[in-house]
Amino acid sequence: MPAQSMKTSFEGNGRLRPQNIAEMKAVFARLCTEQGFRNGLSFQPQSTDILISPYVKNGTTWMQQIVHGLRTGGAMDFDEILQVIPWIELAYDMGIDLNGQQVAKPRAFKSHLPWDLVPKGARYIVVFRDPVDALASMHRFLDGWMFEKGIISLADYARTILSQSHGWWEHAVSWWRQSQRQDVLMITFDQMKNDLEKVVDQVADFVDSDITASVRHIACEQATFDFMKEFEARFDDHLLRERRDEACGLPPGGVATKVAKGSSGDGFTSLPDDVLQLLEARWAKSMFSEFGFKSYSEFARRVDERSLP
Repeated sequence: MPAQSMKTSFEGNGRLRPQNIAEMKAVFARLCTEQGFRNGLSFQPQSTDILISPYVKNGTTWMQQIVHGLRTGGAMDFDEILQVIPWIELAYDMGIDLNGQQVAKPRAFKSHLPWDLVPKGARYIVVFRDPVDALASMHRFLDGWMFEKGIISLADYARTILSQSHGWWEHAVSWWRQSQRQDVLMITFDQMKNDLEKVVDQVADFVDSDITASVRHIACEQATFDFMKEFEARFDDHLLRERRDEACGLPPGGVATKVAKGSSGDGFTSLPDDVLQLLEARWAKSMFSEFGFKSYSEFARRVDERSLP
């Protein structure tokens, strides 16, 4: 939940961006205002709406592109994908009316909320990714934007995330409790990497089973790494940074990218033993304790089995 606006220790001392964890947390807390967050929580979706609600860095933008391609036949006339698939937690702060007309049907929205908080009444798509890979991806995304490039290590960032009560694990628990619901489509990041065409078909059937084969093909082609890399600026949150950097106390010109060839397992090789132990403990306390999943790979297999036709 966002915090009230506060003065950060680095403002006014000549530094460009946060230099440590405490400063980064203070800045990040100002990305979304209390009023904006409450506005998102109170949103009343329609039964035909699609809410894409993975945890951060779990393939959200990738899934947005798939859904938008399927509902428009491949329209790319947007400067930033958040313009056509609004982020409900930040729409108010971005000056976007969640009830405004969208460019195509069904309406589609982005969120990172767990099931317990996400507005009810829509249809939902959730993507799961190995939490260590997602953590490493988020660190890369914030490096040079929310903190001075290279100043905060992956290990220190991981320790910070693991010290918080809510994270990937609680998000996954919240959504997996809904695994029997027919209005929730669950996909894994590895599925998207390994068989994009199949995933696009699954999403198409979920969004509108009448979507033609030719539109499915276009949506698949426009969700490939090469295509999204070519149009990278449309997926890099530059409008978000332009609108919210000043509110966060950040200078303009930060660099952040979302289009990358997402890795699997690389995060483990660059984390020290104490962080790996914390990760194991967090998994045991959440996914193993409630569902008996011994590892992410075991959980991912169950997600993949669930998504089979």
